[in-house]
Amino acid sequence: MQQQKQAQDRLSEWKQQYVQIPVPPTAKARVIAGIAQARQERLDRRRRLSLRRSGIAAAAVFLSFGIAVNTSPVIAKAMDSIPVIGSLARVVTLRTYTDSQTGMQADITVPQIRANAPANEDIQAYANQLIAQYEAEVAASMDDGHYAMTSDYQVISDNAHYVSIQINTVITQASGTQFVKIFTVDKATGETVSLGDYLQNDKNAQNTISENIRAQMQEQMAADENKQYFSVEEGGFSALDGTEDFYLDEAGDLVIVFDEYTVAPGYMGAVSFTIPKDILA
Repeated sequence: MQQQKQAQDRLSEWKQQYVQIPVPPTAKARVIAGIAQARQERLDRRRRLSLRRSGIAAAAVFLSFGIAVNTSPVIAKAMDSIPVIGSLARVVTLRTYTDSQTGMQADITVPQIRANAPANEDIQAYANQLIAQYEAEVAASMDDGHYAMTSDYQVISDNAHYVSIQINTVITQASGTQFVKIFTVDKATGETVSLGDYLQNDKNAQNTISENIRAQMQEQMAADENKQYFSVEEGGFSALDGTEDFYLDEAGDLVIVFDEYTVAPGYMGAVSFTIPKDILA
């Protein structure tokens, strides 16, 4: 018990340190490569399954009850026995991967949508990629390394058409960084929706949003000297490619989220931009 408490205390210290120390480029590159691979696997799987989804559209009527089910225990209990309704409207913890060794610590919580939703495979593939990354670090450790990975989730948006699950992962390896991954799921099909899908692969819409994001960056830097974004020459944001993380806020506005270090220095953390509806009207 004492050893477990010491391990938890050590992990807590590492989590507090990650915002203060720059992440090593090699560690960041490995994680980004792994996440990119999981994303590509998700896209490939969705293409393979696209021809088998015609029957799922009938579930749309049931899934519109998502918010009511999540907020009413009575309704949730009554619906649990009904296929599709009680399950797809709820996000729960599928499993938790934990490990503690000398200098190595992992605590990864894996969510799922309560049903045989195609998006569950995407979420689990992402979680498995994180676990594989941790286990690779353990295998490469010389018993004197320090590496911690914690990953948890939250439902950040839930409306009549979409539910968005944000997975937050903190990695500490004598330095630290945070990665954010958002799975936005179409309640009518149970599938993960990419930003490109949501915008119907409309290049004009992507370009308009890109211009708005660049304008917001300039406005923020002009108003606050503590805010800084990379220039295009520094590898910063130039245009959307349709794979960015996104969700819809309570007002129905599109919110696009960028990982730490993607468009700004690490001290800025993960950054988000709310896109006004009227620019796409």
